[in-house]
Amino acid sequence: MSLVRHVSTIGGLTAISRVFGFARDMLLARVLGAGLAADAFQLAFTLPNTFRRLFAEGAFSVAFVPMYSRALHGEGGEEAADRFAGDVLSVFVWVLLGFSALAMLGMSGVVWVLASEYANVPGKFELSVLLSRVTFPYLTFISLMAMLAGVLNARSRFGPAAFAPVLLNVFLITGILVGDHLRGDSGDDRIVAMALAIAVALSGLGQFLYLWWETRRAGVRLKVTAPRFTPEVRRLGALILPATFGAGIYQISQFVDTFFATSLPQGSLTLLKLADRLNQMPLGIVGIALGTAILPMLSRHIHTGDAAEAQRLQSNAFEIGTLLTLPSAAALAVCAPAFCTAFFVGGKFTLADGAVMAQIVVALVAGLPAYVIVKILNPGFFAREDTRTPVWTALVSLVFNIALNVWVVRQWGIVGLAAATACSATLNCLLLYAILHRRGWFRFTAQLAGRVARQAVATAAMAALLYWLTPQLATHYSGPWLGRVWSLALLVAAGMAVFFAVAFAVGAVDRSVLAQLRRRRPARTKSDDEILEVE
Repeated sequence: MSLVRHVSTIGGLTAISRVFGFARDMLLARVLGAGLAADAFQLAFTLPNTFRRLFAEGAFSVAFVPMYSRALHGEGGEEAADRFAGDVLSVFVWVLLGFSALAMLGMSGVVWVLASEYANVPGKFELSVLLSRVTFPYLTFISLMAMLAGVLNARSRFGPAAFAPVLLNVFLITGILVGDHLRGDSGDDRIVAMALAIAVALSGLGQFLYLWWETRRAGVRLKVTAPRFTPEVRRLGALILPATFGAGIYQISQFVDTFFATSLPQGSLTLLKLADRLNQMPLGIVGIALGTAILPMLSRHIHTGDAAEAQRLQSNAFEIGTLLTLPSAAALAVCAPAFCTAFFVGGKFTLADGAVMAQIVVALVAGLPAYVIVKILNPGFFAREDTRTPVWTALVSLVFNIALNVWVVRQWGIVGLAAATACSATLNCLLLYAILHRRGWFRFTAQLAGRVARQAVATAAMAALLYWLTPQLATHYSGPWLGRVWSLALLVAAGMAVFFAVAFAVGAVDRSVLAQLRRRRPARTKSDDEILEVE
């Protein structure tokens, strides 16, 4: 029951953040379109975000959370856990400051490696370097925030970290509006891009201060002292190194995608990033929520030697993930032209831009189930302090992705790039599961397979309806805003109604879970982290 509760908390707050992010990108598309300044800002925003995923949400979190959780529930209790976190913070802050300073000094070289083609467009390379230097301090603040989020997550306080990205989007929306106001009638998109870059840096500071306040409210007292390489800190470093390499492989894959996108016609990088926003909506709400929720809980079950609970936890997470992801992927694929036109076309964003963006969305969401399942499978390794195995699966996927990019980008451009990303994610998912299964850490049971198969039946029924209904409303997607709203609302409502009706009829939804969710106060056993059983 705590799995459902925690996923609901994280997913609900993440959904709010994604809505704000969606509003941000809609404004961005209309104000900047898919031109020079938009591409420059997308590159500048990609750099600190990629390193954030590498340092903070990638290697650091997967190594830190299990160690902090074990200290918290060990003999030393909160005092030992907070002492360990303080020692880590005292080292981590200097690493981040040093790395950020070096990156900002060498930003011209970094941008040239990723986007040398920008030098062929007057002013584009120089603007990209300037914006990247302005945004990069975001990395330091957001990485420190991620550490505080790990402390709170280990204490089953998932809400603050899930809410923090809302602040990012509020800052960026403000930056767009202020930049557009300052631009006035001059039409200089660089003013808007600079306002956005400043907003990115300020948002990192805002999120860090918010999480610091929340940790104080939770009774956590972290002290920043002179750096001390205690045995626990050295142990964390030993775990982070292979995890950094593994997460680094994934981020290198992102950089490879960025490199290929910047070599394509102007606007390609912006269209890819905007399309990924639609793809990231269910991924953030479902995949990240599940992965975040199960890591500390799985660590506790494994630490106590309860293999049956660990298997059941991951099985339930897998079932919840596919229940929400399969229909999301199908709906996005079928309705991509409608969504891209209705949400983004307007101002400087043309119908032609929307049509290309829709094709990118279809290619990306082909890998959406794999993206989410990877978030569920990875904790099976991290909770056992095995940060090396995902390195090898990620390395194989990277090589596969690069090989595909070399072949498909030349023929199919940015759409081929998105399809290659989806294929490499699927390969990574299959490799992770094969290894977990072989080691006996997680098995895809016949019961789970039957449930997923019934979810696929419900998804197919929903997709068939949307495939018929979407063209019937085509004239409304680019019309007045009221027509856009009601036509999309009809698509969403009809799709959900058919999916859940068929899902309930064929048994794709566990009725015992529904019964528990109807109760105001779920029944508890002696463990506060009891997981709902699947029939």
